[in-house]
Amino acid sequence: MQDFACLGRTLNFTRAAEERNITQPAFSRRIKSLEMWLGVPLIKRSTYPIQLSDAGHQFLPVARETIANLSDIRQSIRAEERGSTAFQRFAVLHTISVNYLSRRIADLEQQFPDLRVRVYSDNLSTCCHLLLEATCDFLLYYSYKDVAPNFDEALFVRKDIGTEQFIPVAKTSAATDGGWDLDRSDIRDIPYLGYDPSSFLGTVVDQTIGKRKPPLKLRYMDALTEAIKRRVLSGSGIAWLPEGAVSEEIASGALMQVGGSEWEATLTLSLHCSLDRLDMTGKRVWEAL
Repeated sequence: MQDFACLGRTLNFTRAAEERNITQPAFSRRIKSLEMWLGVPLIKRSTYPIQLSDAGHQFLPVARETIANLSDIRQSIRAEERGSTAFQRFAVLHTISVNYLSRRIADLEQQFPDLRVRVYSDNLSTCCHLLLEATCDFLLYYSYKDVAPNFDEALFVRKDIGTEQFIPVAKTSAATDGGWDLDRSDIRDIPYLGYDPSSFLGTVVDQTIGKRKPPLKLRYMDALTEAIKRRVLSGSGIAWLPEGAVSEEIASGALMQVGGSEWEATLTLSLHCSLDRLDMTGKRVWEAL
């Protein structure tokens, strides 16, 4: 059912198999097995891209609800066996986990002494997947203008709990020596450390740059903000990073901003959950955040 829920969201066997971390032939066999159990096809395989059949549209919400119920009862049974409160499970972008959530959880532990938290740090697509399949209780991620998450937001409640600037930075000594400044017209081929173009932050950078042609030459690409930050600190080039991830280094003078406010983007820290699936502790955490 988790395979089918993933396929129902992506409508792509290859992408769904990758998200489920199995080979496409094995994934296809599992979908076929589910169809055999139901006795009807769930997928229209003759169309491209594939589409759900009428039975598939009817079964998808049932599958999602079943997954959620199984996950909830599993957590409840495990908590009862341990004789302790259940874990509050967060799916969160890695950089938010490191630079925000870890500190915020420390504050919450002062309010709720019995609080137990499990954090799944991953990319946005996987985090959305975890929320949809009820593997986590909360999804915490950056949202930005028209960059939509990979799930139907109408299925969950959302609150925006803060904003953060996404700014171009570089090692101060390297930027000073090289004249790295996005506002200068006499500089060319500034080494640029970028995100994967298909990633959320990669899309934000592309939208921030827009039709302008800054003097950048791509030298390095990574999906992890912390990995890019390490390259920036080594003086390898400039990169866009969340201000919270580099505030201490900017304050100490190790890093500097290398462009004006027109090169910044405002990211919104957004929290999603399904309120009816939260236990009492989870509801208190939702209110506190």
